[in-house]
Amino acid sequence: MHAQGYLPCMKHTLPILTLIATAAFLVSPFLADPFTGFDPNRFPVPQLDPPVQPAGYAFAIWGLIYAWLAVLAVVGVTLRRTDAAWQPVHLPLTLSLGPGALWLWVAGFAPVAATVLIFWMLGCAIWALLRTPAQDRWLLRVPVALYAGWLTAAAHVSLGVALGGYGLASGEGAAIIAVAGATLVALAVGWRRPDAPEYSAAVIWAFIAVIIANMPDAVAVAGATLLALALVGAMTARGLWAGQARA
Repeated sequence: MHAQGYLPCMKHTLPILTLIATAAFLVSPFLADPFTGFDPNRFPVPQLDPPVQPAGYAFAIWGLIYAWLAVLAVVGVTLRRTDAAWQPVHLPLTLSLGPGALWLWVAGFAPVAATVLIFWMLGCAIWALLRTPAQDRWLLRVPVALYAGWLTAAAHVSLGVALGGYGLASGEGAAIIAVAGATLVALAVGWRRPDAPEYSAAVIWAFIAVIIANMPDAVAVAGATLLALALVGAMTARGLWAGQARA
């Protein structure tokens, strides 16, 4: 009886937890100092304008992601609160957004911890994306895909800055390693979830901004990122073509 009562309870509780985690995530930028990148002086090798950093305009995508996640959370706790298709997404999304509410605060003083945290957020976001159902595409799969896609880029940017900051690679070398890592993750997710091109679109958005930030000075980084963009774009096109063929 206890187990039978537990499952319906969780079915109603998880959407509320997702709403709370989303609200905390959306409010966090207003409670932390404005984030313009890790403090260069937090690293043994100060990172001033690291090549892995995308052009500033790219971060505007957060506005779209925040708005869409808010819609998802509200719909999830109202119109879809007991929808069985939504249930598998709530736990991993909550585990990403809840700790993610602390990321800006942590990033202000502990870049390495922030890097570990954002990879946790990314892993849980991809987990959530892989669990999204075909129904309610625009209310559930698309916002999760955009969020996971941007985190794929952001997590590897953090990694690239940390690699350069601790002297494990040159600035350009760290950027190329980070872009390669993001590409491998994006290709793996694109292979598993070809019906979520919005994920790849967010990654490509970040890659374009990295190319712009590195032209014309860091040609190697820009060239490597262009190649990465082409690979992810090809994977996305393959998924779209396969989807149309099945239709």
